[in-house]
Amino acid sequence: MKAEPKQGEDGAPEKPRNRLASVRFDEASIGRGNPDQEHERAIAIYDILEDNAFTLPDRDDGPYALVLGLVENKLSFAIATEAGEPVMTHLLSLTPFRRVIRDYEMICESYYSAIRTASPTQIEAIDMGRRGLHNEASELLRQRLEGKVDLDHDTARRLFTLIFALHWKG
Repeated sequence: MKAEPKQGEDGAPEKPRNRLASVRFDEASIGRGNPDQEHERAIAIYDILEDNAFTLPDRDDGPYALVLGLVENKLSFAIATEAGEPVMTHLLSLTPFRRVIRDYEMICESYYSAIRTASPTQIEAIDMGRRGLHNEASELLRQRLEGKVDLDHDTARRLFTLIFALHWKG
């Protein structure tokens, strides 16, 4: 039998501590995108905040606030407590992500183009490839963060969406 989730003072289910409570982009790293790009970013942030699992090994001071950015061609994960106390900044080389980001960008362009003109079968085939690349990228992200940040599959997928959004310089 599954345990009932704890309830907060307002009667709503309490959210777990091991999660992201906020996610934003470092303004110096990312420019304003076109309306479609801004919409994609907003959806990705909304999705990740709705449901995520984000744990720092040997720490129990979540939930966390994350600022994603680029520092000298490295991906920056600036992590703080929800109250804003700095916890750590982890820099990841983007080199292992270059191929999958390039391939993901090409397949997304094909997908958006196909939506206008292709048959449902063709669109579905392209979308399956797009999801496969997204899964590959999220697994790579989990591997690269191993020992620093523990993520579930869905959180890694959503974070990759945000990382992909970083390359959209306005």
